[in-house]
Amino acid sequence: MDALDRRIIGALQVDGRASWRRIAAALDEPERTVARHGARLLEQRIVVVTGLGVRGGAVLVRGQCLQAAARVAAGALARHPDSTFTYMLTGAADCLAEVMCPAGRLAALTLDELPGIPGLVQTTTLPVLRYFRTVHDWQPGILTEAEAEAVREYPAMSPLPTDDRVVGLSREERTMLRALASDGRRTHEEIARIAGVSEPTVRRRIDWMRRTGALHIRAVVDPGLLGLPIQAILWVKAAPAKVEAVGAALLESPLVRYVAAVMGEHQIVADVTVPDRTALYEFVTRSPWVRHTESIETSLVIRTLKRSGVLTESVPED
Repeated sequence: MDALDRRIIGALQVDGRASWRRIAAALDEPERTVARHGARLLEQRIVVVTGLGVRGGAVLVRGQCLQAAARVAAGALARHPDSTFTYMLTGAADCLAEVMCPAGRLAALTLDELPGIPGLVQTTTLPVLRYFRTVHDWQPGILTEAEAEAVREYPAMSPLPTDDRVVGLSREERTMLRALASDGRRTHEEIARIAGVSEPTVRRRIDWMRRTGALHIRAVVDPGLLGLPIQAILWVKAAPAKVEAVGAALLESPLVRYVAAVMGEHQIVADVTVPDRTALYEFVTRSPWVRHTESIETSLVIRTLKRSGVLTESVPED
């Protein structure tokens, strides 16, 4: 990829449905050039734009696997229809997945679904209490603040995991969500045809869903392509009175993609991407947020099976 490709990806991370014209104006580049580069990035699936609906609360599933079956077990978690990401890790846990799970389904997930996954021998389920940042909000610092604001049409809105009162959607709106989940840049005309409603209705309802937080558009990309090939999960222990300070301090770094306060042995789980292991060492030993913590456990992500609801090529066949 060249510098323009990366800037276009940065723009799509601000708004995955922004028109090529809007992106070109924000980047001060010719529209035809931006459209050509952008179409190639999408066609080659270097970046994938997807729509994600809010489905109630979330839990993190930390799993230990039989050594010979780790890929199979992690693959099953990745294929779970309600999982948003699945990673294979170094360290005490072999895999980690985030699963959207309203409170009413938590017992079924922990008592029935997870024990039924072959090769998964032990799980720890960590309900999310609060998001400080999700990948939807992450900006890797490719664009200037002015460029990002020129692209942005909708305010960044993280899902609220403690609130199971999901906004009621009509049958047509649910159909629109499914259409956007498979291709977040579908035109209003295409979605209207799929949902069986008029194009103005599609425009109005998508706008409403995005402004209320019922729909989130995400541009999914391998951080390694942006010069951040090392990804790690941080398991952070902090005194209850320090959790807010740790979460807020983590947000000051563009290396941090995801921060959640969770129930369980650790109070915060963070996902960070860095250029190399030296940078990771610096981040977990010398950053200002470290002084608010009691301990930090670090796991490297060795394989990504699912990002923002999109399966990767690493998922083994079912």
